[in-house]
Amino acid sequence: MMLFSIIIPLYNRPEEIDQLLYTLTQQTYTHFEVLVIEDGSTDDAKSIVESYQEQLAVHYHVKKNEGQGFARNDGFKRAKGDYFIIFDSDCLIPRNYLEIVHSYLLKHKLDVYGGPDAAHESFTPLQKAISYSMTSPLTTGGIRGNKKHIGSFHPRSFNMGFSREVWEKTGGFISTNMGEDIEFSLRARAMGFKVGLISDAFLYHKRRVNFKQFYQQIHSFGRTRIKIYKQFPTELKLVHLFPVFFVFFLLATLILNSIDHFFAEFCNSFLAIYILLIFFHSWSKNKSAKVAFLSIAAAFVQLVAYGLGFIQDFWRYIILK
Repeated sequence: MMLFSIIIPLYNRPEEIDQLLYTLTQQTYTHFEVLVIEDGSTDDAKSIVESYQEQLAVHYHVKKNEGQGFARNDGFKRAKGDYFIIFDSDCLIPRNYLEIVHSYLLKHKLDVYGGPDAAHESFTPLQKAISYSMTSPLTTGGIRGNKKHIGSFHPRSFNMGFSREVWEKTGGFISTNMGEDIEFSLRARAMGFKVGLISDAFLYHKRRVNFKQFYQQIHSFGRTRIKIYKQFPTELKLVHLFPVFFVFFLLATLILNSIDHFFAEFCNSFLAIYILLIFFHSWSKNKSAKVAFLSIAAAFVQLVAYGLGFIQDFWRYIILK
């Protein structure tokens, strides 16, 4: 029977780790251990983690703050499992998640896997809207986490797993910045390891709790795409430029509305159609008009933040180099 080692980096989120650990007590596949790596938090979760020791094979370790990538590495060094699974602390795990992964790995040789995410019914309307934006086919979120993803699949570290052999040969994460998961999967693939998606191995990911935090996170994702491009030029696809086109389109629409009514009407109509598509698609998914309205804002924040982050570092590191 395969032993899973679940590694969870943690930084000042005691309430979230409590909720995550509870979902792990409900798993139908029980041959696993849990390693919580406290990454120099000022609000630690030691007492919360220890309260689960009778229900889980859970281990709590503290290290100096270096970022989530290196916190995970610390967990890998301590892990005893045959296969390592990484979760972010703001995730909730369906009770059959580990059973699905175990069954899949028994039938398919997969060295590195990733899974999609969804919104839990307990999430706030804003969290559901952000989750919609990050997974919708009407934004760049729809290019990953599904069977029809564009290009090679790159697992994201909130829902990711790999064999002990992968850890031993790659050494884990070499960066603690945004995009460390993409870099890791590309490096593993270059070493000959098989990387793929387990589409049924989804979890519930809370993501950011307000638009300011969401903007900051996605802005860093846009900047990260340039860093990935510099290391792996072939990984930049046309779809990654969609947020950039969207930013320029919004700017052109604002300008045209002040100088040219004919072309402005065309742009306004296109924008209106796009907004309506987001609204009704989100409504059909979430069964909530409030979430649908918030989804419009979330989609715009996502596209603008990513586009501006991409433009910023493209200008800084490609044009001005």
